[in-house]
Amino acid sequence: MGLFNKFDKTILYKKNSELEYQIEALKKVQAKYSHNNAISKKLILCELGLKGEKEIEFELKNANIGMYVLHDVNLKFENLKAQIDYIIITPAKVYFVECKNLTGNISVNSKGEFTREWYYKGRTIKEGIYSPLRQAERHIEIFKKIWSNNNKGLLNKIKYNNMDKWYVPLVVMANAKNILNIKYAPKEIKSKIVKSDNLVNLLKEDISKTESDYLWKKEDMKECAFNIMNNYNNEIERDYEQELINWLKESKNNQKKKDYEAKLNQPIKVYNVDIDTVLNIRQKLVEFRKEKSKSMNVPAYYIFTNEELDKILKIMPIDIEELQKAKILSPIKLKVHGNEIVDIINDVTN
Repeated sequence: MGLFNKFDKTILYKKNSELEYQIEALKKVQAKYSHNNAISKKLILCELGLKGEKEIEFELKNANIGMYVLHDVNLKFENLKAQIDYIIITPAKVYFVECKNLTGNISVNSKGEFTREWYYKGRTIKEGIYSPLRQAERHIEIFKKIWSNNNKGLLNKIKYNNMDKWYVPLVVMANAKNILNIKYAPKEIKSKIVKSDNLVNLLKEDISKTESDYLWKKEDMKECAFNIMNNYNNEIERDYEQELINWLKESKNNQKKKDYEAKLNQPIKVYNVDIDTVLNIRQKLVEFRKEKSKSMNVPAYYIFTNEELDKILKIMPIDIEELQKAKILSPIKLKVHGNEIVDIINDVTN
């Protein structure tokens, strides 16, 4: 490190945001599923997130203090992953930034807990939110694990123990309309949360507090930026459109499970049978009904109706006698299809 020179530009790497790719994919999926509220909500949140990132980018580009900024850095160590909105490398510190563009007012209490409060249709809604500061801290923890894995030896161990002095988690609230209340927040948290319009002031203040002999030169910051991008950033090729379609299918299946559990409205008689098994049996019985109705050239309800099917799944008969006692099927249906129905149930559950 050395005296800070006249370098006063902001060098920004990776200008495209992952959010832009997500938004593009969301719009394509929305065109196919125009009435899906979940997709519409995701699109709104992504657009807000991108707007927040652009606000921060604008502030950094016009800071005039000289720094390197990395955008959308992906870290991966073993089974741990982190997506970092910004890494800001200044002459004084390296900031791992978690950008938040939330609707409503944000408060942090004396325990460091985050809450969000907003108004909707004349009502005040207040909810706790996962700490964005904890997210930023987790990003640094993963970064340090990668660094430690790549750098062995006593000297590097000393450097590792001093990293917390230079690598700082930072939460930037990008919504200018937010009221940020951190009056009662712990001191160590207050210094790590800032609104976007005060971000540059925070960076300048940290530089002014650092002794000139410990300020990085342009070459130092450039080397740090290159090191992170070349040795830590894990570029990920993702098919966001397919991920969203898979997510929709999974969400739909989960909702089907919940709806069907509510419909059954009573415990399954065979206690070791979970809802996935019940749905599996139901699917096999529906296929059986389809094949039977086709081969016999009769309507599907001649085999059994949906209402009869649901009643069968409530009792899960293990033999023909139990199915007969339940009086769900007519005598003719029981005689023609009963044994096969019971066999299907037993094949899946045994």
